Amino acid sequence: MAYDADVIVIGAGLAGLAAAAELAEAGRSVIVLDQEPERSIGGQAHWSFGGLFLVDSPEQRRLRIKDSRELALQDWLGTAGFDRPEDHWPRRWAEAYVDFAAGEKRAWLHGQGIRFFPVVGWAERGGYDATGHGNSVPRFHITWGTGPGVVEPFERRVREGVAQGLVTLRFRHRVTGLASTAGAVDTVTGEILEPSDAARGTASGRTVTGEFSLRAQAVIVTSGGIGGNHDLVRERWPARLGTPPRKLLSGVPAHVDGLMLAVAEAAGARHINGDRMWHYTEGIENWDPIWARHGIRILPGPSSLWLDARGRRLPVPLFPGFDTLGTLEHIMRSGQDYTWFVLDQRIIGKEFALSGSEQNPDLTGKSVRDVLGRARADVPGPVKAFMDKGVDFVVEKDLGALVRAMNALTGEALIDEAGLRREITARDREITNPFTKDLQVTAVRGARRYLGDKLIRTAAPHRILDPKAGPLIAVRLNILTRKSLGGLETDLSSRILTGSGDPLPGLYAAGEAAGFGGGGVHGYRSLEGTFLGGCIFSGRTAGRAAAQAVR
Repeated sequence: MAYDADVIVIGAGLAGLAAAAELAEAGRSVIVLDQEPERSIGGQAHWSFGGLFLVDSPEQRRLRIKDSRELALQDWLGTAGFDRPEDHWPRRWAEAYVDFAAGEKRAWLHGQGIRFFPVVGWAERGGYDATGHGNSVPRFHITWGTGPGVVEPFERRVREGVAQGLVTLRFRHRVTGLASTAGAVDTVTGEILEPSDAARGTASGRTVTGEFSLRAQAVIVTSGGIGGNHDLVRERWPARLGTPPRKLLSGVPAHVDGLMLAVAEAAGARHINGDRMWHYTEGIENWDPIWARHGIRILPGPSSLWLDARGRRLPVPLFPGFDTLGTLEHIMRSGQDYTWFVLDQRIIGKEFALSGSEQNPDLTGKSVRDVLGRARADVPGPVKAFMDKGVDFVVEKDLGALVRAMNALTGEALIDEAGLRREITARDREITNPFTKDLQVTAVRGARRYLGDKLIRTAAPHRILDPKAGPLIAVRLNILTRKSLGGLETDLSSRILTGSGDPLPGLYAAGEAAGFGGGGVHGYRSLEGTFLGGCIFSGRTAGRAAAQAVR
């Protein structure tokens, strides 16, 4: 039986595009399948803030950030906490990825046209010891053009392959089966879904109009994770993170359903670390949603007071931007599944950014004028829109009114005004001199020693109850689904492994479906900026390996 292509790629997200681009440039014929309409090409990456993890970059050096491959690997391993027998390949992938991030990554991306915002962000600061979780230095490089700017060069390369007759894009093709000949996976079967003109990210319908069966010498699975499938998220929720949330917002569209992972497992693939996942604790309901339960993540600076549902400050070092999963674990053991930021207008204007390409039109549109306008504004336009229209925001002139509105919003009188006033007043007393026992105040002052934070990310220390800094603001924070950290186990050539540890002939995986490499390159936690880069690196690896394997 003849082959329809040299390689079939399942999923037209960033990892799939990276793999297909490499295959086409190696002269291999490729069919790319995706269940969504063509408008959704690029997948989740399109909606991202475009942050990429780089080590010892020119942007870092200009800001006097001293970074190194050794420091980055120390941070990665301290964050990942690899402790299982099946972490063999994830750890190997982690070492390879840090080498890539400290080596050719920036130059290779730059050669394809990707450029970076000059101020490097400092995500996941940790707050523990030197060998624990977190980035020791700023490494979050924002792509000029955000998520669409990351997707563009890979989509362009794929469409060049289409023009050359090497790549065929088949949308509305949902894969339901993989089959083998003589032990090698070579057949992909599934359903053809009804045509759809649904806008990117919106529901596209699941009516089946036909079936398909395609053959190739190799198949690459780049179908993504499970973040849009809340039932699956709750099913895999680990006991170490407490009770699964009753309310979840979605940081990804509903089509990120994880169903292809089960198809790969049925064909013999081994799925590992399914209980490792990455969900955000600073989610707010989108006042202008694109998909169901659409949530946006606040990218906070370090100054907001983070309170549990009863108005108590979260423990050290669970400050904004320091330890996502540590905070998630604490919240889910508190008896409530939401928390609060309490701050003032001076802090929100300086420190709040919103994740998502659509929430950052200045960066996404590559407008220098608009970026400068953001810096001059009291509150950036997208943030102001949430203040005015977002259901999770409360804005009041005095603390009493703020507390009453907070309790009214949740329908639970859990916050005591006197107790909250005591908490904020105590914190404000620590601001009046350079000495303090409040470690969050120390962290704020430490952040401002970094020029990037001082310029655009961290407000000067001041009293939150100072009327001149007002009005007061409270933001209810929800749990927001995002990434699967586990996935299909692969070796360093992206070949999918079976339960016996042997490669499954003909089958590869990349991106989130492979835990961004190896079945869980991040271990238990992420350093941020590593998801898009993980899709690029593992997709490139899979494409190159498959190109070498087929003839």
